[in-house]
Amino acid sequence: MLTRLAALATPLVLFALAPSAAFGAEEFKPQNEFKLDPWIELPGPFDINKAVFYLFVATALTIGTFFYIANRMQARPNRMQTAVETAYVAMRDNIAGGNMDKRMAAKWFPFIAALFLFIWFSNMIGYLPLPTNTEHKVDVFGLEIPSFALYAATANLSVPLVLTLVVWVAYHIEGFRAKGVIGFFKGLVPAGVEGPAKAPIFVIELISDFVRVVSLSVRLFANILAGHLLILFMGGGLVVLLNLGFAGSLILGFVTAPLAVAFFLFEVGLVATLQAFIFSTLTAIYLGGAVAEDH
Repeated sequence: MLTRLAALATPLVLFALAPSAAFGAEEFKPQNEFKLDPWIELPGPFDINKAVFYLFVATALTIGTFFYIANRMQARPNRMQTAVETAYVAMRDNIAGGNMDKRMAAKWFPFIAALFLFIWFSNMIGYLPLPTNTEHKVDVFGLEIPSFALYAATANLSVPLVLTLVVWVAYHIEGFRAKGVIGFFKGLVPAGVEGPAKAPIFVIELISDFVRVVSLSVRLFANILAGHLLILFMGGGLVVLLNLGFAGSLILGFVTAPLAVAFFLFEVGLVATLQAFIFSTLTAIYLGGAVAEDH
């Protein structure tokens, strides 16, 4: 299986990053791979760019997956239904049910499942070469077509940040409903803390509550961004930046190309799914902790 993935990943990675080899070290700027040039200019901050495109694709895949699964449910499960039911039970029992009570799990499981799938699709399509590089275009029979590139919407901090803010606001609302505003903030202090120690512990817990916005969003953003940068540099960016001759580039390529494929397989096989799992699991933990008696 790994051999087949490696055979598939090698041309994908090199094909996606090949345009960078056509530019010198002074012209090639790795940071521009994440630059968001507007494709369609609209009034205000509503321009359509490649990040918006990737979000639309991830959203369509998420919604389409739910409809596809719902329409294929049968009394006698087929292979697809068996796989879906296995994933459903895993998310229901391990992610939602393992961190919330039954009432909260039943209420929030659809949101957590949709959140997991949306992040997973966003991460996975980020490793598919798509014609989204409008800075370096390719002439095909007189048509200027964007070159292929790797990009992920979750490698843009604004996307994980918005998802995090939705989660942050949601679990505060649940906590306020269950305990009241004062009761929720009282619950920040762990049970058993008495006397003067309550004040500094409360301040620390309050700060940590706000820090969750940073930790939850930056964890997803940094992991996906780092993976793409590693693939970018190992797949050709390092050769261009060092501005080596043909012989030097060939020798270095024999070393960096296998590393690019290895990083690609690692990101696709583990990191993309793991980050979606971590984000959705922490969401369930925060929602469950907001209404728990012993915070």
